[in-house]
Amino acid sequence: MRISNISQQVAKFDCRTIVGHRFYYYQIVATLLNKNMATLKLCIVPAKVLINGKHKVRISLAHNSNTRYIPTNCIIDTPSQFKEGQVINHPEAASMNMKLRNLLNHYQNVIDNIYDVDIYSCSELREIIIKKKDYTNAKFSSAMASYLSELAEEKRNKSEKLYRLACQSFIKSQGDLLLSMITPRNIKHFEMSLEDKRLSPTTIKIYLTLLKVIINYAKKHNMVRYEVEPFEFCRMPSANIRELDLSIDEIKAIRDMEIPKYNIGVVRDIFMLSYYLGGINLVDMLDIDFRKEWIEYYRRKTKNKKSGESKTAFSVQPEAREIINKYMQKNGKLVFGKYKTFGQCYSVVSRKMEELAKIAGIRKHVVYYSARKSFVQHGFELGISLEILEYCIGQSMKTNRPIFNYFRVMRKHADDAMRKIFDSLK
Repeated sequence: MRISNISQQVAKFDCRTIVGHRFYYYQIVATLLNKNMATLKLCIVPAKVLINGKHKVRISLAHNSNTRYIPTNCIIDTPSQFKEGQVINHPEAASMNMKLRNLLNHYQNVIDNIYDVDIYSCSELREIIIKKKDYTNAKFSSAMASYLSELAEEKRNKSEKLYRLACQSFIKSQGDLLLSMITPRNIKHFEMSLEDKRLSPTTIKIYLTLLKVIINYAKKHNMVRYEVEPFEFCRMPSANIRELDLSIDEIKAIRDMEIPKYNIGVVRDIFMLSYYLGGINLVDMLDIDFRKEWIEYYRRKTKNKKSGESKTAFSVQPEAREIINKYMQKNGKLVFGKYKTFGQCYSVVSRKMEELAKIAGIRKHVVYYSARKSFVQHGFELGISLEILEYCIGQSMKTNRPIFNYFRVMRKHADDAMRKIFDSLK
């Protein structure tokens, strides 16, 4: 059929005037051009009446001689309230029609952007278009909820609570804004509100960092695009440097201390094993299969969240193997006696670290993280490069450093670095 003939047929009835929006005009032209082209229209399906006798307005997808339906959340009382693709005689008819029009336009845009729509079956095309969400009017709370659900799936409960607290503080300060409406001004006002609460620079930096993670998540998932980045002019406050690292003599004091009771012994073993495994996080330690003579892992804290190489692998040194053999199960996982879960291990470590330090004769604040910080500090003092130390602790390695144009850190480098650090304890 010639285009001129199509134009003549469309000219016989100006569907744009009849229906009131562009979608139906495109639908008619598409149908005349190609019978197999995917077409959408609003409808009700009498056979799919709801239990209460009402009907959902559905979107009919016709493609490759098949038809599938996509339900919407617009519900009418009787079929008589739907005529010629529009809701009529309903108290919320105007808002329903606007919502349905936007949904149709969104689905049509999805179809228009598919390179070769004919290669898909009608069912496959339906799955594609319903999974392509429309984030045009997404709010900050939508990005927050999506990100928090991922944290919950990964069982990162502590992180989820902290992110929720930071996000709720932002919403309370600035409101639940559309993502596209968040500007550097909002970020600055939020920072000022935190300062007014007399929060420490470290806490303010944490809140701003978590907020930035949510916004970057929204950008990554195409929920929003910015001409001016919200954090464009934000200077993160300097966090107070915590002196949590221990000297070599203090680490040796913990290693060689007399154990007065069972829970202190478990905490000492967990702490020293973290040190011997490059300051590994507790959640990662409990996740690893130790049956091999080496381990390879991604830090759960940063997995899929940072660019750059964050995977680490190294041999299990004899000092670590001695502790592992005390607690390793048949499946290679660690169970620290009666403390069988992450929650139980985390609880006993949090409660007993200060007592352990006191028994070892250490007069400074000691936490689980001290093992990680001490490992890095000892390596640095021994002249080990920061790049190798980053690799050992599973830190995301910054690929924008010029040095990475010339060398690649490997397992052998990590093994040599660890051996050098642990030999210094003898």
